[in-house]
Amino acid sequence: MKIRCSALGRLMTAPRNKTELLSQTAKTYIQELVLEHKYGIKKEFSSRYTDKGLQCEDEAISLVNDVLGLGFIFKNEEHYNNDFITGTPDVNTNEILLDIKCSYEASTFPFFETEIPTPAYFYQLQGYMWLTNKTEALLCYCLVNTPIEIVEDEIRREHWKHFKIDEDAEIREFVEKKHNFDQIPDNRKVKVFTIERDETVIWAIQNKVEEARIYYNNLIEMI
Repeated sequence: MKIRCSALGRLMTAPRNKTELLSQTAKTYIQELVLEHKYGIKKEFSSRYTDKGLQCEDEAISLVNDVLGLGFIFKNEEHYNNDFITGTPDVNTNEILLDIKCSYEASTFPFFETEIPTPAYFYQLQGYMWLTNKTEALLCYCLVNTPIEIVEDEIRREHWKHFKIDEDAEIREFVEKKHNFDQIPDNRKVKVFTIERDETVIWAIQNKVEEARIYYNNLIEMI
C-alpha cells in the first residue's frame, strides 16, 4: 500500500487525541483505499473546481512559463513512486519541479497571501521532492479564464438560484465577469510559493505511511 502525494495532506493531519497515531481524516482515506483495493469500490471525486483545473492545466503552465521566464517547461507525464508514496508532479525538468493550482475565481486566488493557503499542498510537494530527488519545488497558483462550458453551467446554476426560467442578461453578465480575468496583468495572475525540501517532514511522512499500513492491513483482514 502506497500513498498518493495528493493525499498526503489527509494522511498527515494531526489526530485530536494525542494518544492516537492516525487522525480520523487519515483513517477515512485508508478505509477508501481498502475498499478500492479489495472490492474495486473507488471513490471518484469530481467537481467544477477540479474540472477547471484539469482543463486549464496546459494554459496555466504556459502562463507560469511566460511570467517566470523559466525557458521551456512542459507537462510531465511520468509517474513516480518509491517504497512509500506515488505521484505525478505537473512539471519536472532537470532544473524545475513545479505544481499548478488553478483558482476557480478571483476571490479564491491568493493575491495577498504570504504563506501557502492550503497546508495540504506543502505535504504534496514534499512528496514530489522526495520522489524526484529535488531540493526545491514551486507551488504556483494561477488565475486563468474559466472554460466556457463551465461558465455556462454556472450561469444556469445562478438562474436556478434566483428562480429564473428565462435568460436574464444581468445574471449572465455577472457570472461571466466573475470568470474572466483579462483585465488583470499576467504577472498578477501567478502567485508562487517556494517550498524547500525538509528531511524531517519526509521522515515523518515515511513513519506515518508505516502506521497507515498497520491500520490498512487490519482493515483488509476485517472485511
